[in-house]
Amino acid sequence: MAAEEAPRLVVPVQRSVTLRQTVDYAMAEVLAADGEPTVHFVFMATWRGGDPGTDADRDRAEALLDQIRIWARYECEEAGVNPETIEIETALIGLESYLFSPDEYADLLTSYAADHDLDRVVVDPEYSLVGHTTLLQPLEFELERSKLAIEEAPVDRPTRRDRLVSRPNLPRFLALFGVSFLFYQILGGFSGTFDLVTGIATAAIVAITLDSVSFYRDPTLVDSPKRILRGVVYVPYLLYEIVVSNLVVARLILDPRLDIDPRLTKVRVFVGSGFPLTTLANSITLTPGTLTVTAEDQELYVHSLAPFAREGLFDGSLERWVRFVFYGREAARFPSPRERGDTEVLQEPSDAASTDADESGGEER
Repeated sequence: MAAEEAPRLVVPVQRSVTLRQTVDYAMAEVLAADGEPTVHFVFMATWRGGDPGTDADRDRAEALLDQIRIWARYECEEAGVNPETIEIETALIGLESYLFSPDEYADLLTSYAADHDLDRVVVDPEYSLVGHTTLLQPLEFELERSKLAIEEAPVDRPTRRDRLVSRPNLPRFLALFGVSFLFYQILGGFSGTFDLVTGIATAAIVAITLDSVSFYRDPTLVDSPKRILRGVVYVPYLLYEIVVSNLVVARLILDPRLDIDPRLTKVRVFVGSGFPLTTLANSITLTPGTLTVTAEDQELYVHSLAPFAREGLFDGSLERWVRFVFYGREAARFPSPRERGDTEVLQEPSDAASTDADESGGEER
């Protein structure tokens, strides 16, 4: 009987309650095998390398990979095996671009496995891809379309009740509670005891319900107040831009001599993912003359009504302000999209189309 080939495993990792068991299982598989077994533990980044505010994410990922290396060496020593005789690798991958959907993560993992001649994926049953949302089943479904063998590590998973009880996060809860309570009181006009009691109850329900899906990163007592203060500074500027743009758009509408030249444009921005990107996209939409149609990775597709709107978009003032709000003054000192060459007008001038139409059918009246 032919000898079974040595396992060549790739294990995607994120912090979870069953990560240690998954690492132990993968190590048990390679330690029990003959030949030259291989195991690679990979952390797939949910951010893009070099973006502002991601240093802490990278440090946490590398610290986790260091911890996994320690666990792996410990398992080798417990089994009486020299760790140098087994190929144990760790890697942080996916820093080149943002990954959004399970198929993009699956493609990244499949490509890594092909580059390192790995043929089997061991998945932590509690593996979480993006933020606080578990996307394990869609990931496994996408991986099944590849040639990789897929296996969930047989771990002792906590019950659903245990997981719901153990996961509440105090910073997220308090931040959500505070924002919800303040918003409720503003709507009610701080009118009395009834609004106070119902506001507390409503804010508690919102905080409990959305605790696990609200923030991409946990709010901190150091950064959050700074961002709030910088946001307070940003609001008057945004209101000023809205007023000025309103006046310009009103003039375009009222003065028939002025041409309206709508175009679809694409702008690549550098503000980070999640809330910063959402803030920038909504700020652009709130400013009359521009409308954010969609966002792909860090590329915003924006419809602009007139040249003045495109010029302001390409000058990048809103992008710099959003960087200032989330990352501070130093981050605001950044080249504009025009200076970086990250702008593109996707639609040709409308007069070109009309000229073609005149040439093709202009003789018939």
